[in-house]
Amino acid sequence: MSNWQLLDLEGATVQYCPNFFDQVDATRYLKHFIQNVPWKQDTLKFSGKEIKVPRLTQWYGDPGKGYTYSGIRNEPLPWDSLLLDIKSTIQDILEEEFNSVLLNFYRDGKDSVGWHSDDEKELGDQPCIASLSLGSSRRFELKHKNTGQYVYLDLNHGDLLVMSGTTQQFWKHQIPKSNSPDVKPRINLTFRNIVK
Repeated sequence: MSNWQLLDLEGATVQYCPNFFDQVDATRYLKHFIQNVPWKQDTLKFSGKEIKVPRLTQWYGDPGKGYTYSGIRNEPLPWDSLLLDIKSTIQDILEEEFNSVLLNFYRDGKDSVGWHSDDEKELGDQPCIASLSLGSSRRFELKHKNTGQYVYLDLNHGDLLVMSGTTQQFWKHQIPKSNSPDVKPRINLTFRNIVK
């Protein structure tokens, strides 16, 4: 776990660790979450129309740690043992505490998440967000809100990306759609700390 890379981004602290979890563990995690999470597909209201969110999600966390984004309110399901194990490992390495996690299930290349910042009030002023990728490789894009500076990473099976400091204040990020027929299911776990 010593192969950390720090991205050179103005006003952001983004660290990346390829193969944070080895392929055996990452595959075990992926299968567990596909089979055991009660996935849901939320809807967004946009220009008077209801649009299905192009991915499946679920929210886990400590009691009372609800989270609202894009007008969608999430109340936490109780932690399962594997999520707690993963959380504990990440917390020990980062020396950060997390009390919740958002799971995103990208079923194929048509599933995506558009440009956004994780800057909701519940997360505090300078949130630390640890993002674990499981399954198919997907492109993760970052764009500066003012300068337009743009970078991307291909996040692979078992990789961990950590955004902290003023990253959410100055940068947006997304997982775009992909037309590649090679894109298989991917699950992304984003550990967070709800403070308000």
